[in-house]
Amino acid sequence: MGNSWKDLVVWQKSHDMVLDIYKLIKDFPRTEVYSLVDQLKRVACSVPANIVEGHSKKSKKEFSRYLYSSRGFLEELRYFLLLARDLGYISKEKYSELEDKLTEISYLLNQLIKSITSSSSTTSTTSTTSKTSTTFTTSKTSRTSTTSKT
Repeated sequence: MGNSWKDLVVWQKSHDMVLDIYKLIKDFPRTEVYSLVDQLKRVACSVPANIVEGHSKKSKKEFSRYLYSSRGFLEELRYFLLLARDLGYISKEKYSELEDKLTEISYLLNQLIKSITSSSSTTSTTSTTSKTSTTFTTSKTSRTSTTSKT
């Protein structure tokens, strides 16, 4: 599929979200260790993990299937964070901050799916010369949250 999955902005941002979730759950009640905490960790890790696995596949069709799975896990994460907020485990402010990050990741996933499913089989989705892929790749030293609209 081309460049490393580590170059995908959507992977970088979803990995950062996993780190945020792990920090967040440290303060959850011990009674939630084997329920909500486990669910949050599982779905949070599944978002970037599916991007990685899909990127390693040989076809764009397979890659997009894994991206759709990532999107599903992202929505599960969105629900579990809402539940944690409603149970009083996280503040409304923290929830809002995480919700904004989820919205950005969702947008990036949708754009990458769109790019992959609409491109021809001869165009690499991670090529740095492709107009659509510059939205999703970045250098290791620069992580921007903006996306190009070319």
